[in-house]
Amino acid sequence: MSHVHHDHDHDDHGHQGHHHEPRHSHAPANFGLAFAVGTFLNAGFVVAEVMAGISAHSMALVADAGHNLGDVLGLLMAWIAAILAKRAPSRRYTYGLGRGTIMAAFLNASILLVSIGAIAVEAVRRLFEPTSVGTVTIMIVAAIGIAINGVTAWLFSSGRDSDINIRAAFQHMAYDALISLGVVVAGVVILLTGWERIDPLASLAIAGVILLGTWGLLKDSVALAMDRVPDSIQLDEVQRYVSGLPEVSGVHDLHIWPTSTTENAMTLHVVTPNGHPGDAFIKHLNNALRQRFGVQHVTMQIEIDETACSTDCSQDLPPP
Repeated sequence: MSHVHHDHDHDDHGHQGHHHEPRHSHAPANFGLAFAVGTFLNAGFVVAEVMAGISAHSMALVADAGHNLGDVLGLLMAWIAAILAKRAPSRRYTYGLGRGTIMAAFLNASILLVSIGAIAVEAVRRLFEPTSVGTVTIMIVAAIGIAINGVTAWLFSSGRDSDINIRAAFQHMAYDALISLGVVVAGVVILLTGWERIDPLASLAIAGVILLGTWGLLKDSVALAMDRVPDSIQLDEVQRYVSGLPEVSGVHDLHIWPTSTTENAMTLHVVTPNGHPGDAFIKHLNNALRQRFGVQHVTMQIEIDETACSTDCSQDLPPP
């Protein structure tokens, strides 16, 4: 005999007081203004940087503008995904539209990888065909970039541990500030030495920094899309906790996956040979899974017959 219980909690205040919680807060709900300000500032800066780069014949500025355009698109996608994630579940989308945040993170990383290729190709060409650049213009525009990217990164800094989209926005803006600092340094070198090849070399350095910053985002977004157990949750810890409850003799068919970049779901079979443990047990376990491990959507099957699991249920976990 088995009984199936579902728990879908959307109470933002039910996650307090445990070290896992910062990874599962509903961060995007509080970052609408940050997305708006960041998008506006960076879109304006892209236009100014392209115009200045063309005027100064600076590949470093144009390359950085291309990267910043990718950031604008990434911010827009993350912003839209965060808005959609707050929509209530429907009959067609029973978990809601939160998974769009995972798609946004993946697309964001993909756009940045494309921009890396474009930057690298053009920079290599400029190494063999150097062009005079307007050093003072480079330094002025890049200095403005440091300020804009720094402010935008600060807007997202408080949520960078909560959501991969917020983390991506913070990382991109922080990296952009560092990249702009690198452009200023390149301008100083050109001004002092007249060595114009430092400009395409700076572009290659920019591409390298973007690659390093994007690779982790790409891996994490792909992992979430493939329903990998979130890094903040240890499957064996969950299994040990549930099987250690006095009413439980075994746990099997345990699965945990992300429904968005901020929420997780779980299904599990719980063996209680002394009979159905009652609604109080179900409520206690649901609350514990939410507070201890950051699982908001729990579907639990209660099995009274120990033979329902053909093997030792307490060891029924996938291999590492």
